[in-house]
Amino acid sequence: MPSLTAAGLGREAMREVAVGAMNARSGQEAARRLLEAGPPLPDAIFCANDLLALGVLRVLLQAGIKVPTDVALIGYDDIEFSAAAAVPLSSVRQPTYQLGRIATELLLEECDLSGGHAHQQVMFQPELVVRESSRPGGAS
Repeated sequence: MPSLTAAGLGREAMREVAVGAMNARSGQEAARRLLEAGPPLPDAIFCANDLLALGVLRVLLQAGIKVPTDVALIGYDDIEFSAAAAVPLSSVRQPTYQLGRIATELLLEECDLSGGHAHQQVMFQPELVVRESSRPGGAS
Protein backbone atom coordinates (compact mmCIF):
# COMPACT_ATOMS: atom_id res chain seq x y z
CA MET A 1 0.00 0.00 0.00
CA PRO A 2 1.42 3.41 -0.91
CA SER A 3 2.52 5.56 1.99
CA LEU A 4 2.79 9.32 2.35
CA THR A 5 6.55 9.00 1.96
CA ALA A 6 6.22 6.90 -1.20
CA ALA A 7 3.94 9.61 -2.60
CA GLY A 8 6.57 12.25 -1.86
CA LEU A 9 4.55 13.76 0.99
CA GLY A 10 5.41 14.45 4.61
CA ARG A 11 3.33 13.79 7.73
CA GLU A 12 1.97 17.36 7.49
CA ALA A 13 0.00 16.30 4.41
CA MET A 14 -2.36 14.32 6.65
CA ARG A 15 -4.95 16.07 8.78
CA GLU A 16 -6.72 14.38 11.66
CA VAL A 17 -10.09 15.55 12.91
CA ALA A 18 -11.11 14.28 16.34
CA VAL A 19 -14.74 13.34 16.91
CA GLY A 20 -16.77 13.06 20.09
CA ALA A 21 -18.74 10.00 18.99
CA MET A 22 -18.75 7.48 16.17
CA ASN A 23 -22.02 8.53 14.54
CA ALA A 24 -23.27 10.48 11.53
CA ARG A 25 -23.79 13.68 13.53
CA SER A 26 -20.13 13.67 14.57
CA GLY A 27 -19.17 13.06 10.95
CA GLN A 28 -21.17 16.13 9.95
CA GLU A 29 -19.46 18.21 12.64
CA ALA A 30 -16.02 16.96 11.57
CA ALA A 31 -16.72 17.80 7.93
CA ARG A 32 -17.88 21.31 8.88
CA ARG A 33 -14.66 21.86 10.86
CA LEU A 34 -12.62 20.59 7.93
CA LEU A 35 -14.38 22.95 5.53
CA GLU A 36 -14.10 25.90 7.95
CA ALA A 37 -10.32 25.34 8.09
CA GLY A 38 -10.28 26.53 4.50
CA PRO A 39 -8.55 25.38 1.36
CA PRO A 40 -7.05 23.27 0.19
CA LEU A 41 -9.50 20.40 0.50
CA PRO A 42 -7.88 17.03 1.09
CA ASP A 43 -7.71 14.66 -1.87
CA ALA A 44 -9.35 11.95 0.24
CA ILE A 45 -11.03 11.43 3.60
CA PHE A 46 -10.85 8.14 5.50
CA CYS A 47 -13.33 7.75 8.36
CA ALA A 48 -13.06 5.35 11.29
CA ASN A 49 -16.51 3.96 10.50
CA ASP A 50 -19.25 4.24 7.89
CA LEU A 51 -21.60 6.31 10.05
CA LEU A 52 -18.96 9.03 10.31
CA ALA A 53 -18.38 8.81 6.56
CA LEU A 54 -22.10 9.14 5.82
CA GLY A 55 -22.20 12.30 7.94
CA VAL A 56 -19.15 13.67 6.12
CA LEU A 57 -20.75 12.81 2.77
CA ARG A 58 -23.90 14.74 3.63
CA VAL A 59 -22.01 17.92 4.51
CA LEU A 60 -19.73 17.67 1.47
CA LEU A 61 -22.67 17.30 -0.89
CA GLN A 62 -24.57 20.15 0.80
CA ALA A 63 -21.48 22.35 0.32
CA GLY A 64 -21.44 21.55 -3.40
CA ILE A 65 -18.32 19.41 -3.15
CA LYS A 66 -18.32 16.55 -5.63
CA VAL A 67 -17.51 13.10 -4.29
CA PRO A 68 -15.19 11.58 -5.58
CA THR A 69 -14.27 14.22 -8.19
CA ASP A 70 -13.21 16.83 -5.58
CA VAL A 71 -12.69 14.55 -2.57
CA ALA A 72 -12.63 10.75 -2.38
CA LEU A 73 -14.32 9.25 0.70
CA ILE A 74 -13.91 5.87 2.41
CA GLY A 75 -15.51 4.48 5.56
CA TYR A 76 -14.94 1.37 7.65
CA ASP A 77 -17.27 -1.57 8.50
CA ASP A 78 -19.30 -1.70 5.26
CA ILE A 79 -22.68 -1.32 6.94
CA GLU A 80 -25.79 -1.95 4.84
CA PHE A 81 -26.51 1.76 4.31
CA SER A 82 -23.12 2.36 2.70
CA ALA A 83 -24.14 0.94 -0.65
CA ALA A 84 -27.43 2.87 -0.57
CA ALA A 85 -25.97 6.34 0.12
CA ALA A 86 -26.52 9.26 -2.29
CA VAL A 87 -23.01 8.45 -3.51
CA PRO A 88 -22.42 4.76 -2.70
CA LEU A 89 -19.68 4.67 -0.08
CA SER A 90 -16.43 2.76 -0.46
CA SER A 91 -15.68 0.93 2.76
CA VAL A 92 -13.38 -1.53 4.46
CA ARG A 93 -15.27 -4.73 5.23
CA GLN A 94 -14.26 -6.91 8.14
CA PRO A 95 -14.90 -10.67 8.17
CA THR A 96 -17.66 -10.38 10.79
CA TYR A 97 -18.60 -14.06 10.85
CA GLN A 98 -14.99 -15.08 11.45
CA LEU A 99 -14.58 -12.38 14.11
CA GLY A 100 -17.62 -13.60 15.99
CA ARG A 101 -16.70 -17.27 15.70
CA ILE A 102 -13.11 -16.80 16.91
CA ALA A 103 -14.19 -14.42 19.70
CA THR A 104 -16.68 -17.04 20.93
CA GLU A 105 -14.07 -19.79 20.80
CA LEU A 106 -11.56 -17.67 22.74
CA LEU A 107 -14.18 -16.72 25.33
CA LEU A 108 -15.17 -20.35 25.84
CA GLU A 109 -11.49 -21.27 26.21
CA GLU A 110 -11.07 -18.51 28.79
CA CYS A 111 -14.10 -19.78 30.74
CA ASP A 112 -12.87 -23.37 30.70
CA LEU A 113 -11.89 -24.25 34.26
CA SER A 114 -9.03 -26.53 33.19
CA GLY A 115 -6.73 -23.48 33.18
CA GLY A 116 -4.79 -24.19 29.99
CA HIS A 117 -5.80 -21.00 28.18
CA ALA A 118 -3.13 -18.76 26.64
CA HIS A 119 -4.08 -15.28 25.45
CA GLN A 120 -3.87 -14.84 21.69
CA GLN A 121 -3.88 -12.02 19.20
CA VAL A 122 -5.80 -12.98 16.06
CA MET A 123 -5.52 -10.87 12.95
CA PHE A 124 -8.00 -10.92 10.08
CA GLN A 125 -7.63 -9.66 6.52
CA PRO A 126 -10.11 -6.86 5.79
CA GLU A 127 -11.45 -6.28 2.27
CA LEU A 128 -11.69 -2.93 0.51
CA VAL A 129 -15.12 -2.60 -1.12
CA VAL A 130 -14.72 0.03 -3.83
CA ARG A 131 -17.84 1.99 -4.71
CA GLU A 132 -18.46 5.36 -6.35
CA SER A 133 -17.22 7.53 -3.43
CA SER A 134 -13.60 6.70 -4.22
CA ARG A 135 -13.71 5.46 -7.78
CA PRO A 136 -12.10 7.73 -10.37
CA GLY A 137 -14.86 8.91 -12.66
CA GLY A 138 -17.47 7.87 -10.05
CA ALA A 139 -20.71 9.67 -9.28
CA SER A 140 -20.57 13.31 -8.25
